[in-house]
Amino acid sequence: MNTPQPRSTEENEIVLGQGMGPLKFGASMDEVRALMGEPEEIEESEDDDEFEHQAWNYLEEGYSLYFDREDDYRLSCIETDHPGMRLYGEPIHGKSPEEIQALMRRHGHEQGEVEKVDTGEVRLSYEKEMIDLYFDEGELQFVNFGVYINDDLEVQWPA
Repeated sequence: MNTPQPRSTEENEIVLGQGMGPLKFGASMDEVRALMGEPEEIEESEDDDEFEHQAWNYLEEGYSLYFDREDDYRLSCIETDHPGMRLYGEPIHGKSPEEIQALMRRHGHEQGEVEKVDTGEVRLSYEKEMIDLYFDEGELQFVNFGVYINDDLEVQWPA
């Protein structure tokens, strides 16, 4: 039986290197628009940005979706502060850095790099997994994650 594709990102499951819920890395802008509707705002990159891109912000849902020019404006990165976000089936919003590190270790990932950023938050980065997790006062606030890139800096679009 053919199950219809969900029309929202209700499941909020982050799949590293793949996307989140029905949003898959490599999707075209038209495919994302069909799935999510029109973004509430579209930001263009600044002239001095290293990568020319568009960010589509769905503020009510808590998502920013990034499309890079050099990737033919295909979905390559997602940022979310959605309270229902999940990783490996577990809710992660509000978790401590230690809880996230334990979750990542349980799934075979090496130690992430912890850094305090200028704005006062703590960033936990897993470079190989292409995910940055941001904590404020010891609680996960938002996540930025993208499509995998190999050692030759080639984008690895999901199949």
